[in-house]
Amino acid sequence: MRVALAEARACLATGDVPVGAVVIGPGGDVVGRGRNRREAVGDPTAHAEVLALREAAERLGRWRLDDCTLVVTLEPCAMCAGAVVLARVERLVLGAWDPKAGATGSVHDLVRDRRLNHQVEVLGGVLEQDCAALLRDFFAPHR
Repeated sequence: MRVALAEARACLATGDVPVGAVVIGPGGDVVGRGRNRREAVGDPTAHAEVLALREAAERLGRWRLDDCTLVVTLEPCAMCAGAVVLARVERLVLGAWDPKAGATGSVHDLVRDRRLNHQVEVLGGVLEQDCAALLRDFFAPHR
């Protein structure tokens, strides 16, 4: 989670919402990194999770990440939760819960929906205070 937090902090330079993600491969090494880049590149799909999953798939040479763990500083939205399911990620570790748009246990729970062809193990609240503080500090001037 500390590596994901470092990715999130790098968002501050571009004005993107500070969310960072890493994909941990089967050997325990980081195989993908991502941070929100919507503002930086003008792409509505440039969320940290999607970018980390893309890099991991490219690095591993396969789209199935069924032996990987995604670590992200904020609970994924519906788009990202869908990407996690479609990539067949085994486990999701998240920092702060998102009570407004979270789709992995708070508002919705897409990653554990039994109607889908894959369910994901979720571990939430890892370094939650650090992850939440980064987001609070980012949004404070905007309120």
